[in-house]
Amino acid sequence: MTVSRVVNGTGPVSPERRVRVERALADLGYVPNAVARNLRTKRSNTVGLVLPDMTNPFFTTLAQGVETALREAGISLLLTNTDEREEEERRIVPVLLQHQVDGLLIVPAADGTEAVRLCRDQGVPVVLVDRRPGVDDVDVVRSDAETGSLGLGRLLVGLGHRHAAVLTGPAAVRTAVDRATGFARAFDEAGLPAPVVEHGSFTIESGVAMARGTMARDPRPTALFAANNFIAIGAMRALEGLGLRVPEDVALVAFDDLPSAMITFPFFTVAAQPAFEMGQRAVAMLLNRAANPDAPAQDVVLPTELLIRRSSGDPVGVASPA
Repeated sequence: MTVSRVVNGTGPVSPERRVRVERALADLGYVPNAVARNLRTKRSNTVGLVLPDMTNPFFTTLAQGVETALREAGISLLLTNTDEREEEERRIVPVLLQHQVDGLLIVPAADGTEAVRLCRDQGVPVVLVDRRPGVDDVDVVRSDAETGSLGLGRLLVGLGHRHAAVLTGPAAVRTAVDRATGFARAFDEAGLPAPVVEHGSFTIESGVAMARGTMARDPRPTALFAANNFIAIGAMRALEGLGLRVPEDVALVAFDDLPSAMITFPFFTVAAQPAFEMGQRAVAMLLNRAANPDAPAQDVVLPTELLIRRSSGDPVGVASPA
């Protein structure tokens, strides 16, 4: 009983006996059996995080925020990746549930409806992160996609752009649509033609393909809005391949920033999301849901920050200073 109290922290033990027990455990190389403990407590002290693309710096920063908050709560993290494939999400979520995670944080590949249903069927708390879901009664932490994109659109309109294009993610991802909608609203406010909207995937390769396609249009856009950082990188490569300079020939703005540690001179004008804070807020919401399972669902919308840099350029028709 004394050993059990020391190992599990479940009861009073004198300091002298605690030292003797801990010394004996160290000598024996004893490691507590987490599986057996979980069977007794019905808790695994783990939370699963399902990301759509681990290679994207935005999601790695978000994961860092999640891991930091969980560590402070004494909870371990299981990290998985779907490669933006809904069928992979449908495979991964049941696997995590079989491992008896205490909760799930999911950046859905589409609208998250099926993942939420699976979690609820098992009585496991779930929070959706970054993307607007297809169901209303689920906890969500996301950024203000429409307002952030609207700010970028207004910036370009103010610089004199009349023909623009949006390069965004799949139409099945509501956040991809929200970003296009917010950007287009700026042109509608000014009585200008609606920007062309190209749907692809949130990848560099898709950014290359979408930018090449839209730059072949007539009239050719003088400004591009990339709906995430990877699309922006791909668009930049495509424009360079076409012999077009940013921002001298084409302005380029994006949703999502790149971490300062990855770049020496920040270049892209962006609507920056608070990725680390988003991860921390998601953990707080998940723990609150576990403690209050019948509380009303929350939709926490965090503001973005408009960071104006060189890629948006000077007003149209005005040359940059030498």
